[in-house]
Amino acid sequence: MEPPIHAVTARPAPALAAFIDRYVGYRMSGLAPAIHRGLPSRHMTFVVAIGPTIDVVEQTDPHQSPQNYRCVLSGLQARAALIAQQGDQEGVAIALTPLGCRTLFGIPAAALWDTSIELADVAGPVGRQLWERLQEAPTWRERFAACDRVLSALADHDRVVGPELTWAWHTLVDTGGNITTGLLAERIGWSRQHLTRQFRREFGLSPKPAARITRFGRARRMLAQTTSSHTIAQVAAACGYYDQAHLDRDFAELAGTSPTSWLSEQVPSVQATDEHAGRR
Repeated sequence: MEPPIHAVTARPAPALAAFIDRYVGYRMSGLAPAIHRGLPSRHMTFVVAIGPTIDVVEQTDPHQSPQNYRCVLSGLQARAALIAQQGDQEGVAIALTPLGCRTLFGIPAAALWDTSIELADVAGPVGRQLWERLQEAPTWRERFAACDRVLSALADHDRVVGPELTWAWHTLVDTGGNITTGLLAERIGWSRQHLTRQFRREFGLSPKPAARITRFGRARRMLAQTTSSHTIAQVAAACGYYDQAHLDRDFAELAGTSPTSWLSEQVPSVQATDEHAGRR
């Protein structure tokens, strides 16, 4: 018998690997309806529902109305969205980095900062085609292959982020967010002000909050392995926080709750299944 939470990951086709880290196929069944937090991440939100829609009841931008999505695409964000989780949910989450937004959609990730849209609104008929093909494919292998085909056809590899910003993004990720704007700018050969302007123009936020979100994501993944306050303090130190109070403040602002409360209220979600998904 399949468990209530089932997840499988796969690598994308080589032509997509520069800006899609993985696919996560997820299936949740028999769970009580609940609300889950879609937390800030270094990945854009890109999820294709199979069957029931993705129901966002509170957007990251409070001025954007709640909406149901067949295939949701969002830019980077600095607060949590609230998503209604029904008893049965299924879909494929695509771990798209902001470096791939230009290549796939012809726009910078900044154009989608703090905003959620239906994929078809930016990709046109291809967005509907991706959703349709995943409804028809019976296995995870076929679903991932459909993602490869549709997204490879959509990608224009002449549309890329410049080398300086690409390096800056990769360095932020590789250091877990523990690098200063000044050091990034020095290594690129730009002024801090110029780096901040260009970074915000491309990604929607400056390097400092991007580093904060990256560090928060690392801490969140580590915290998902523990419920011990002592270990929470160790996680804070390992992730580059000054102390546990610093981690608590980031959680309050980015997740809307404390680490301890988040751990106690965790609802199975795409972000959660990504942590322990198997490969196929």
